[in-house]
Amino acid sequence: MIRGKYTELLDDLDERGRRRWAAVEARALGRGGIATVASATGLSDRTIRTGLTELDDPNPLPPTRQRKRGGGRKPHATTQPGLSDALDRLIEPTTRGSPTNPLRWTIKSTYRLAEELSKQGHTVSATSVRRMLVVMKYSLQGNRKTREGRQHPDRDGQFRHIGERVKARRCRGEPAISVDTKKKEVLGNLKNAGRAYRPQGDPQEVKTHDFPDPNLGKAVPYGVYDIHGNEAGVSVGISHDTAEFAVGAIRRWWEKLGRKRYGRAKRIVVTADSGGSNGSRSRLWKLELQRWADETGLIVEVCHYPPGTSKWNKIEHRVFCHITRNWQGTPLETLEVVVESIGATTTGTGLEVHAWLDKNTYKKGRKVSAEELAECNIQPHKYHGEWNYEIHPRIS
Repeated sequence: MIRGKYTELLDDLDERGRRRWAAVEARALGRGGIATVASATGLSDRTIRTGLTELDDPNPLPPTRQRKRGGGRKPHATTQPGLSDALDRLIEPTTRGSPTNPLRWTIKSTYRLAEELSKQGHTVSATSVRRMLVVMKYSLQGNRKTREGRQHPDRDGQFRHIGERVKARRCRGEPAISVDTKKKEVLGNLKNAGRAYRPQGDPQEVKTHDFPDPNLGKAVPYGVYDIHGNEAGVSVGISHDTAEFAVGAIRRWWEKLGRKRYGRAKRIVVTADSGGSNGSRSRLWKLELQRWADETGLIVEVCHYPPGTSKWNKIEHRVFCHITRNWQGTPLETLEVVVESIGATTTGTGLEVHAWLDKNTYKKGRKVSAEELAECNIQPHKYHGEWNYEIHPRIS
C-alpha cells in the first residue's frame, strides 16, 4: 500500500516533500516504520530520519528551499580543487592545435570529457561536467560565417556600380536580372533536409543511404530573377551546368516572361557571379550571350560580382532560399517533383517563381577559340572592364 501511494504522489512531490511524506508514514507505522517505508519507496533510512527531524523542528525551512543552506553534496570543483582547471585546459580553443591535447581530433562531448578527466585521476560524471561547463560560461555553439577572406580593394566600388546600372534600367523601364545556378539535387527517394507536416507517428520513409541512382540522375536548376518585377524563372536541366545551359535559361526566361513585360526594351543588365557557368573569364558564356544578343537585338550589359561575394547576388537571398524552404522535408524523387516544387514557391512580398524542364543535353569541355571570341562585339566598360562589359548585336 505504501509503495502504491508513493508511486501515485511521486510526480507531485519535490525533494523536501518526498522525505516529509515518508517521515509522516514512518511515524504513523510506529516501531519499524522507517525500515518499512525505506523498503517500499527506495528512499534511504537517513533521508526518512532527516524528514522526521524536520517535522519536529520549531523553525522549519522556508517553502522556497529544499534543504538547509550548505546541505547536500559539495560541488566537485570544491572537493577536487584542480578539476575546473583541468576541464578548462581540455576545452580551451587555443589548445586545439596542440599535439599534446588529448582531445585534439575528437568530439568534445561531456562523456568524452568525463572519461579524459577520469584518466587524469579526477572523479566526475558527464552530468557533472555539463553543470561545470554552464558555470564556466561554456555553451554549445556552431560555426559562424563572418570571415570572407581576401577582399578586392574595389569590392564596394563594384557593388555601387552594379546598383547604379540596375537603377538606370529601372528608370528606363528596361530589365535587370540576377542569374545563378542553384545547388544540384540528386533525384530519388532520399532524405531531404528540413521537416514537413505529416500525420503524427507516420514520417515519410526514405532510403537509408543517399547513393545517387544513375538512372534518375540529378536536377540542375538555373535561375533568372527579374529584380524589378520580383519574378523568377528557373530552368531545370538534366545534364551539365555549362555556359550554353546558362544562356539557354536566360533565353527561355526572355521568351516566356521577359518579352511580355519588356518588349520595347533595347538593353538588359545581367548581374552574375564571377565563376561557374556564367564566370567573367568564360569565353563560351560571352559567345552564347553574343548569339542571344544577335537573336533579340538587345544590348546585353553584364556586371559580375567580385570574387568571393556570390552571397550578395540577389537571386541567392530572394529566390533560392525560398525554394529550399518550400521543398524542405520532401524527397525529390523525380524531375517533375523538382519542377512543381520550384513553381509553387511564393513569398509574402509577392515573389512568383516559374519553372521549366530543359531536356537538352549540354556537353562539358566545349572550347572557344580566340578567333571566335574576337568576332564578338564586346565593349568593356572603363571601370573594371573584366567585370563590366556590353555585348552589342552584330550587324549582319
